[in-house]
Amino acid sequence: MTPADVVVVPFGGRRIPRQLRGLPVVDLETVTAHRRVVVVGSDADLAAVLTRLLRADRLDVEVGHVNSRWGARRVVDGAAARVPLIRDETATVIVGAAEWRGDPADNPLRGEAVVDDAVLFDGEVAGVRVEPTTTMPGLRAAVLGAGPRRWLTGRAAQLGTPGATVVRDGVAAARPLRRSTFYRHTEGWLRVR
Repeated sequence: MTPADVVVVPFGGRRIPRQLRGLPVVDLETVTAHRRVVVVGSDADLAAVLTRLLRADRLDVEVGHVNSRWGARRVVDGAAARVPLIRDETATVIVGAAEWRGDPADNPLRGEAVVDDAVLFDGEVAGVRVEPTTTMPGLRAAVLGAGPRRWLTGRAAQLGTPGATVVRDGVAAARPLRRSTFYRHTEGWLRVR
């Protein structure tokens, strides 16, 4: 990979690290036209780029992530490795974590959640956290609250509830949902480290 094959996508007015300043800058709409994309921003920003690539069927694009000035050079010269891509039923990707929380008007989370075939909870809990993993089967989930977390790993985590707020990489959905699923896509993404 040469620097000519690499572009930068800065988010939220973030400054581009010095090591990346000579590279072309593109926006979210054009990331599908390049071989390697370096995202300068948050987990939610990286998830937006991966969501765009997923929906365009371009998971062959290598993606690096820089959320500080450290490691900027590595995403230009580093090797890419395929890791599980975790998405939901709306084809929205998560990279850091997602949470299921109770309806804001009705605080606890009520319902049932399963990871693959194992019951995570059935009844009422404070919330659930779902995180991608870098290895198979692809994700892990745990009930939020007091005490140590008991993580279940699997390919998919599903929730059925009278109403829950879904938070993807720190961004809450516009309205409560009755069903939500996060699962490993058939193809992973190419993460540059």
